[in-house]
Amino acid sequence: MIPLGCLHAAASNVAILEAAAARIGLPAGSLRHMIRADLLAEAEEAGEDSALRLRIAARTSEALEQLAPGCMGLLLTCSTLGDVASFAQGRLAIPVLGTEAALLRRAVEAPGPALVLCAAPSTLEPTGRRLREAAADRGVIPPALRLIPGAWARFKAGEEAAYLAMILEAVAAARAEGFATVALAQASMAAAVEDAPSPAPLASPEVGLRALMAEIKRR
Repeated sequence: MIPLGCLHAAASNVAILEAAAARIGLPAGSLRHMIRADLLAEAEEAGEDSALRLRIAARTSEALEQLAPGCMGLLLTCSTLGDVASFAQGRLAIPVLGTEAALLRRAVEAPGPALVLCAAPSTLEPTGRRLREAAADRGVIPPALRLIPGAWARFKAGEEAAYLAMILEAVAAARAEGFATVALAQASMAAAVEDAPSPAPLASPEVGLRALMAEIKRR
């Protein structure tokens, strides 16, 4: 069994990552989880305050370092904090990936028009920046990026059914507009995939786990 560490900013992501691990054939007990909801809450409050954001990034990196011992690789499942994965990689000897970063690469490489959907307003700016960077690396025009208005309020209120319904509506609208690929940027959105019509949207937990396993094998 290869232990993989997962740092979450939402407790609900634990079950989502465990389900994704089972789908790709990882044995039970392969994932180790750390939940730091305080980091996302502080990032949402920090807004554009660069000094606060740097402090939050440092604390996120410290959490990854605490999770690392005994793990073969680490996943940061919060898209708002996703930039820290690259920073932490320079401090650790094992692979460190953000689930969203792997997803955005898939969206950029997908044939036909692609759309990336976000639920949390706090992730829109960092997701957009990483999406543009991924597209620039490939020399292509970046996929479209869209926020689902009001969805994050439903999530934070614990209204999961309403949250997932809003995501499914956004996916259906994207398909009707002609988007060949729809990607769900945040791990919390992945539960909507089960009820989405074919072709199913891309979800970051499974994509991120596969990317991390590939990186471990590559090393």
